[in-house]
Amino acid sequence: MDVITTYLHLPITDPTWIFFLVLCVILFAPMIFSKLHIPHLIGMILAGVLIGEHGLNILARDASFELFGKVGIYFIMFLAGLEMDLQNLKQNRVKGFIFGAITSIIPFVFGFVAGYNFLDYSLPASLLLACIFASHTLVAYPIVGRYGLSNAPSVTISVAATMVALLSALMMLAGISGTLKGTGDVWFWLFFGLKFAIFIFGMFFLLPRLIRVFFRKYSDPVIQFTFTLAVVLLSAATAELCGLEGIFGAFLAGLVLNRFVPNTSPLMNRIEFVGNALFIPYFLIGVGMLVNVAPMFQEGKAAVVVAIMVIAGTLSKYLAALISRKLFRMSRREGVMMFGLTEAHAAGALAMVMVGVNLEVSPGVPLMNGAVLDGVVMMILISCIISSIATDQAAKKLKVESEGTNKKERRDSTARDDEKILIPINEPNNIETLMSTAFMMRNQQLSRGLICLNIINDADLSDKTQAHSRKCLEMATKLASAADVPVQTQTRLAVNFVTATIHALRENDASELLIGLHRQRHNDDSFLGQFAQGLINGMSRQLIIVNMNIPANTIRKIVVAVPEKAEYEKGFYRWINRIARMAEDLGCQMTFYATETTNSLILRYMRERHKSVRDEYEILDSWNDFPALRHELNPDHLLVVVTARRGSISYQKAFNKLPHLLQTNFAHSSLMLIYPDQQEQNNDFYAFTDPHHHDTATSNTRIGRWLSKWIGEMG
Repeated sequence: MDVITTYLHLPITDPTWIFFLVLCVILFAPMIFSKLHIPHLIGMILAGVLIGEHGLNILARDASFELFGKVGIYFIMFLAGLEMDLQNLKQNRVKGFIFGAITSIIPFVFGFVAGYNFLDYSLPASLLLACIFASHTLVAYPIVGRYGLSNAPSVTISVAATMVALLSALMMLAGISGTLKGTGDVWFWLFFGLKFAIFIFGMFFLLPRLIRVFFRKYSDPVIQFTFTLAVVLLSAATAELCGLEGIFGAFLAGLVLNRFVPNTSPLMNRIEFVGNALFIPYFLIGVGMLVNVAPMFQEGKAAVVVAIMVIAGTLSKYLAALISRKLFRMSRREGVMMFGLTEAHAAGALAMVMVGVNLEVSPGVPLMNGAVLDGVVMMILISCIISSIATDQAAKKLKVESEGTNKKERRDSTARDDEKILIPINEPNNIETLMSTAFMMRNQQLSRGLICLNIINDADLSDKTQAHSRKCLEMATKLASAADVPVQTQTRLAVNFVTATIHALRENDASELLIGLHRQRHNDDSFLGQFAQGLINGMSRQLIIVNMNIPANTIRKIVVAVPEKAEYEKGFYRWINRIARMAEDLGCQMTFYATETTNSLILRYMRERHKSVRDEYEILDSWNDFPALRHELNPDHLLVVVTARRGSISYQKAFNKLPHLLQTNFAHSSLMLIYPDQQEQNNDFYAFTDPHHHDTATSNTRIGRWLSKWIGEMG
């Protein structure tokens, strides 16, 4: 009986029951509120109000809410930086800065007037309230991610504006704090500027080098995830040491890690899963537990304070979004999205009001009292609700608008895309490379998965061989599962590995083959290995041979060597599409070396299909100049060589020496060899064909028929 009484004592303090009840809230709140058509973020906050000490007093807001909640808000800001399209950010950086300035200045003025003229606060307290109004937190960002709109211009501009607003508010807060403490002189600002400069230097110059070295040495998924989380927390803690907020450092950590964590990688999937399943809900529930609704009904003045704060804060953020939307000539939906993302006040506001409570204008007299704290917390609750609703509504409309605009184009391209990638899996040491490459190359809009094939020698059916086969396929399956990619595994018995692979390619109607490079370094003629050479000679579909000396996520540049007349091959646009997807996922630069005519066609396709890729074009008039590319390569570059099979239009005699050239000039480079598709049905891949290309291909077909007829008559 004593045990039961202990467990039923409220508030519950037992860690096991606390964690269980929080998980129940995380589980059931989205289910319940989705039926009410209310964003589940609001459900988490309201559930926190209900179970907190100011509600039913079921749970005490212990240290776990402080810990997990802080990590949760760090995760929100970290994901905002991690999922951002850096090229899109670069294009919209001016708009982001302008919107950041507008959404800081207007709320700052509203906050000061509301505090000084309507609430009769002192000048320092009014300035502090103005800082709270000027800042905001991306509480509604998970809604954007759920709708797949992380790279929408309005979202990118809002995220950039958030950093501008937060930084300006924090600097103002530092000035107020320094003034009240008597340390706000010129030396204070010089020291603050020095700390900030060192912090930025460490984040963007030292940290990327550390991350690159770590990811090259360690590929274990658990170690990589732990390292990533450590980088986020280190950045947040360092930002706080510099007098900034931890969320600022977490966002910058996301920007730095952006290039090292591809969107299709298992690591990205783990980060999003852990954040959305645990840390972010913990933060939202913890925010709700801070809310005390009772004073609003007990004291009329408290309700007036909250009303003034909410009206002034909401109106000022709405005006800022409206002015910016008209200034940038954006749609009404985009304006609502900008308002929704910048309306919520949470982590920054809490931190600032706690500074005000702890600061003293005179001995024993705090700058802000408990009533102001209650008012700000209520404002946080209401602003989060408004933010979530506005963001959810705008996201739905933008998603429908986007799908309506691109529906026909996407349907046509998907219908014509016969993509089905087959990956022979036989060597455990290159399975991760092949799978990660396939993740980046595949079309995510298609529901087709990857096909992993393992071939067992029919003459060797020992237990050891079969165990090796199972191990290889299990490794591939685990990697695909971690990246949330469908995969089909197959095992074949065969005597001839090349023949078995080609049969599997045809039976599965695979569009292309992705293999590793098993080369013998002591013999230049067998640089590609007998297996690869047999596939080159025995199949006509696209063959991609990969050899990575470094992890794919640490590649900084892709250098593509394209032979003359490559545009006349049937699979010309297919291979461009594959490596362009890699560049998009890695966020790296691409440089094409080709003839002027070929470069113009590649440029046209890239502008049409892959606008976000940072691409450059250099002239490679003769394949004899190909060895000189070794001077353009660094250890963190990937060399892509587009070659051709004997008898194809772009084939050159110089290709006979290609294995020797690769062995002597590029032996230590990360390498990808592409043999384009030569099948007729892929000539118009993605319905994107240059008229000149089409006419030439047709004329070549006519010439071929005429030659065949002439030879037959001669015979």
